[in-house]
Amino acid sequence: MELLEKIVAEALALGWVDWTVTITALIYVVLAARENPWCWVWGIVSCGLWAYASFAFYSLYLDALLQLFYVGMGFVGLYYWRAGRGQAEAPILRWPLRQHLRWLAGGSLLALAFGYFFDAYTPAAATYLDAFVTVFAMLATWLMTRKILENWLYWIVVDAASVYLFASRGAWLLSAVMVVYTVIAVMAYLGWRKRVLIGQEPEK
Repeated sequence: MELLEKIVAEALALGWVDWTVTITALIYVVLAARENPWCWVWGIVSCGLWAYASFAFYSLYLDALLQLFYVGMGFVGLYYWRAGRGQAEAPILRWPLRQHLRWLAGGSLLALAFGYFFDAYTPAAATYLDAFVTVFAMLATWLMTRKILENWLYWIVVDAASVYLFASRGAWLLSAVMVVYTVIAVMAYLGWRKRVLIGQEPEK
């Protein structure tokens, strides 16, 4: 009950930046789960504003950099999903396990390196967890721009970790949003996997 009261209180105290980030972020992930290429436009708006909020309000410098990366990947994703490989829309693809193992190993090393650097040389908060979320969210975003099915498995882990990350900084509403993200990521993975198995695309 106390947590709910904190979320409600934070929601009531939000400015237009926070509300815009929250609403556009939810629109983005719902459209992405449906393979709608216009999700990237909403993502660009949301992440641009989120970068400002992470830096100015929560001292999550790596997360701010991550949001700027998202903005760039938004343009890449919009192009690829609409015109990739010379087709009207790019298909859903799958990666073999060995490819994911290489990404997991490389991502873990990068996360440790970033975590150490920001812990030792900056006043940033939650450095190692922030580094993990940042690195693997970047990897997951790249996989999503290429419509790799398993991108949603990465997002499930990243979003779940982000629930704790934002809660640890007192960003209760953002933490609640990440709970919703986690649920949507699970549903999106199941939906995309079903479409891969039966060869069907969703209605736009």
